[in-house]
Amino acid sequence: MHRFYIQNNQIQNGSINLTGEDVNHIKNVLRMKTGEKAVLCNGEGKDYYCSVLEIRNDMVVFSIEEEKATGTELRGKIFLFQGLPKKDKMELIIQKAVELGVYEIIPVMTNRTVVKLEDAKKELKKLERWQAISVSAAKQSGRGIIPRVTEVHGFKKALEYAKALDVKLLPYENERGMPFTRETLDKINPTDNVGVFIGPEGGFEEKEVQEAKLNGFIPITLGKRILRTETAGLTALSLLMLKMESEE
Repeated sequence: MHRFYIQNNQIQNGSINLTGEDVNHIKNVLRMKTGEKAVLCNGEGKDYYCSVLEIRNDMVVFSIEEEKATGTELRGKIFLFQGLPKKDKMELIIQKAVELGVYEIIPVMTNRTVVKLEDAKKELKKLERWQAISVSAAKQSGRGIIPRVTEVHGFKKALEYAKALDVKLLPYENERGMPFTRETLDKINPTDNVGVFIGPEGGFEEKEVQEAKLNGFIPITLGKRILRTETAGLTALSLLMLKMESEE
């Protein structure tokens, strides 16, 4: 079934009034008809199984037939701190991170970041594009929430942002010892809030690693091979998903 996201204030007396861009998509792309089924999610983990009741010019009215918890969210939350990569790699990272269960993505400018977002208008456009990719990936993968892509953070601001997290990991190419990585992952509980900090193409500077350690980040290895920035984050998220996925 097709999936759409709504606000709670669109729910009224057993029906949902869907407005905005989705109306045109339903009418002119999907060509849905009265009686067809869809799933509408409130972005807070609740799904409404509905049928189309009425199609208007600027609104599609759905009748709620059943509501239940989405069931696709991790009990804990994963925060991906991603050093800004070159070109369009960030779009791929966001798409796949959302599919793998990330809760929030924080783009970060590190010392070796090649891409510089210094124009406020250009940065806003990028953020809008990245958030749209998150929405699309959330729909495709049946997420109960739409993961947020925050504004770009500087390195120190990112460390401060991560301060309250239960576990903070920093995959680092100079780190050695897979047994320590396994031991660290084994200590993570399914309900923990976990941060993963991934460097850009040039990796982290040693002083950044030391500063991250002082702020509670644990350097780990992801293996003997050097991974690209877009591979490292998705590898770390895959390992965390395996550890934190609910057995229910």
